[in-house]
Amino acid sequence: MSAPTNKETALQKRKMRIVEAALECFLENGYHQTGVREIAKKAGISLGNLYNHFSGKEAVLAEIAALDRQETQPFLDILADDEQPEATLLRFISAYADHAALPENVIFSIELVSESIHNPEIAALFNDNWASLVGAVSSLLNKGMADGCFREFSNPDETAEMIMDLLESLGLRLYFADGGKKKDAAIDDLKEFVRCAIRPPVAR
Repeated sequence: MSAPTNKETALQKRKMRIVEAALECFLENGYHQTGVREIAKKAGISLGNLYNHFSGKEAVLAEIAALDRQETQPFLDILADDEQPEATLLRFISAYADHAALPENVIFSIELVSESIHNPEIAALFNDNWASLVGAVSSLLNKGMADGCFREFSNPDETAEMIMDLLESLGLRLYFADGGKKKDAAIDDLKEFVRCAIRPPVAR
């Protein structure tokens, strides 16, 4: 495979500048309130130049979804280590909760949910990323059940969804907290809750 030319490199850099500018606009003004002109202005390029790369702001959002998939991969890599299911799950919770609690991720998630209610196509852009994480957590739960270190879950897929919901809601709660728990303490509490929930019941 040949190395990219200077022109191809420049085009890719400009494309990424547009994506970064769009993210800034979405975070500052909201997705619905942001137009392509604002994105072009933020990126420091002409409107025509933006259209050379993207057909509109939904196409930019699709590119953001693709980049989100890249950000998802390290978490999938953590979950793929199923030799010690409990330790792996708790390590994943620490890493993903920290990621979900970043202010920019909380704001973008709120924007995404809001727009997805009115536009299912936007929801579909990110659903595959979410589904891949749920599937990986579910696989780990199944491995833990097979090994006897997890309790028997009637529906591991639903349990995996609940774990992901807990992680996302923790990020939201920490974002709006006013003088509440520190992030590390809140994540530790969540890990302890999940640890108790997944272990087999103690025989009496």
